[in-house]
Amino acid sequence: MEPHAYAAFDAVGLRELIRTREVSAAEVEDAARRAVERVNADLNAVTGPLFDPAPAHEPDGPLAGVPFVIKDSGPFTQGVPFTLGSRSIRGAYALVDHDLMARFRTAGLVALGQSTAPEFGLNFATESVRYGVTRNPWDLERGVGGSSGGSAALVAAGAVPFAHANDAGGSIRVPASCCGLVGLKPSRGRTPSGPLTGEAAFGQLVEFGLTRTVRDAAHLLDAVSAPTVGEKYQLAPVTRPYADEVRTDPGRLRVALTTVPWSGVPVDRQIAEATVAAGQVLEWIGHIVTEASPDVDADEVVEAVMLSAVSTGGAVLRGAPRRPDPSALEGVSRRVLAEAESFTALDVLAAMEAQHLVTRPIGRFFLDHDLLVTPTLAQLPARHGTLDYDDARHSIRSWLRRIFEHGPFTALFNVSGHPAISLPLGQSREGLPIGVQLIAAHGREDLLLRVAAQLEQAVPWAERQPGVYVD
Repeated sequence: MEPHAYAAFDAVGLRELIRTREVSAAEVEDAARRAVERVNADLNAVTGPLFDPAPAHEPDGPLAGVPFVIKDSGPFTQGVPFTLGSRSIRGAYALVDHDLMARFRTAGLVALGQSTAPEFGLNFATESVRYGVTRNPWDLERGVGGSSGGSAALVAAGAVPFAHANDAGGSIRVPASCCGLVGLKPSRGRTPSGPLTGEAAFGQLVEFGLTRTVRDAAHLLDAVSAPTVGEKYQLAPVTRPYADEVRTDPGRLRVALTTVPWSGVPVDRQIAEATVAAGQVLEWIGHIVTEASPDVDADEVVEAVMLSAVSTGGAVLRGAPRRPDPSALEGVSRRVLAEAESFTALDVLAAMEAQHLVTRPIGRFFLDHDLLVTPTLAQLPARHGTLDYDDARHSIRSWLRRIFEHGPFTALFNVSGHPAISLPLGQSREGLPIGVQLIAAHGREDLLLRVAAQLEQAVPWAERQPGVYVD
């Protein structure tokens, strides 16, 4: 199997080829390895040599033989070194599998390597000092978003059909928008988050992946979404496969639409127009679309996300066997460590109250609306260096406000725990992808997938390919 032929299939398509023995799993893996190496020279999206051999996986799982990559946000895969994108972490490796990785193995997914991420995942740009700039396959002078930027670049370039990603403030949806992908952030508790990151992030971090098609997102969610024993945040198991939802009519829905961020920062005109156009498509399909949005205080969003950033970063830095050398940390990370050490119980209580103040109006909003539609980002993919994480002048609050100027629409749904999906529904005059975000009530990934499938059919994006692509 040649890489150009391999890249023409999504994950479900590749699995069907393997199941019917038109190709072997070994042939698919070989093509995928060549595909990754072919595009990575331009993209700089993997942290080092590919795994040889790939970690063990079930040969008969529902997605057996499908290649993917894991994000450098470990500890994630037993025996695999991780760095969290930081020069301060050396010689660390996972002693056990993260529960999500265990499910990836059971599904039969083939991990080829590890994708790049910004230091400690606290950036909407994947430009760590340790690994350098990860470049966007649509325009090598622009970024891929963050923090799951390396994963997004490889999926967009056709190197893998999907990739591991996680999201504590937009880290699935932001790269999806920048790279023209489907980025589903499930509800809090739908997928396992792990004992360290899940608890430390106060439920704001969600583990999942990035895909090119809606059906791949649905099949992947089926493979990994069973509740986890011992997890603090859980949802009841679903009784109907998500793969069936993409073929199900959602009925006539009450859809709210806004292009105005709660913080009031400006939105690129092309992005606003793409969002309005998505609303018009939904109206054409038969849904009722009105202009409305939850009444949310943007400052409370910053306070609530600060709780996640400081607690997660502090847990990683202070929980290390050796205290990291501050000179090996990027500028904002040094502030994270300092502020984590000065955080008091009263600070935690204030941030938790901010989380409640954000969550309540969003919950009330979905009593009267089935979906909310917003832009995913306020700006087109940023040029390299725009979001400089090594700038030590920032406090945690000022850094969050800085990245939320670029992406003000995503983080509040991590705070509230609602499911959200970014779809590549627009393109700018420059040929750059524009993502539109859909949000539903808690636990309603089924509804998001039904409507996403309608939009994928009405505004197909499968034929769009970036300048850097496998073929």
